[in-house]
Amino acid sequence: MYTKNINTHLTEIKDYFKAAISVDCVIFGFDENELKVLLIESDLKEYKGKWSLLGDIVHPDEDLETAAYRVLRERTGLDDVFMEQVQAFGALNRHPAGRVVTIAYYSLVNIQHAELKTHHNELHWHAVKDIRHMAFDHKDILDTCYQRLQHKVLDQPVGFNLLPKKFSLRDLQNLYEAILDVKLDRRNFRKKFFAMDYLIDLNEEEQDVRHRPARLYKFNQDKYNLQHKKSLGF
Repeated sequence: MYTKNINTHLTEIKDYFKAAISVDCVIFGFDENELKVLLIESDLKEYKGKWSLLGDIVHPDEDLETAAYRVLRERTGLDDVFMEQVQAFGALNRHPAGRVVTIAYYSLVNIQHAELKTHHNELHWHAVKDIRHMAFDHKDILDTCYQRLQHKVLDQPVGFNLLPKKFSLRDLQNLYEAILDVKLDRRNFRKKFFAMDYLIDLNEEEQDVRHRPARLYKFNQDKYNLQHKKSLGF
């Protein structure tokens, strides 16, 4: 039986560490009744003219989540937002610079609150439904995170993170239709949300709108937290 010596082990260890770890952030927003994602124009010659997700190499002194929040904060000016880790992507040739394993996160931000930080290359919001090709394997990452979001909103009311603090029922339904890519029955949709008791009627109406002003609501975060704790057995 062949037994490896210490020099063989050291050589293998050095080979194992010839890789980098990065984070890629799928930053979703909601605007003009469309689900959008924040993309940046790639500055690599291999992907000239293509768009990519926002990401970076994980620094030696930070953990994965810290790195993801850093990317989010540096580019949008936001920090305290909903963010969730999805999965790792580690295809051998996914990055032209060498072996890079990336951890994908998606976050939900209010576009009106984001202050985009542009440097040398362009940074824009793009409608998710219009994106066909991207740099690297970022289209696969985007699709995976989008599918996670679609499943998430059916289980938890995370979609409220994409809306302003005050919103109409029309805004809420438009949001869910954009995320799920389906047309929802107006009466059933409203009945379901009122039954969950997640909405607080503000006794206010929309201002400066061309259509009939709608009543405004806000998300009942305290009610949701209480119900979520009960479902966990607390």
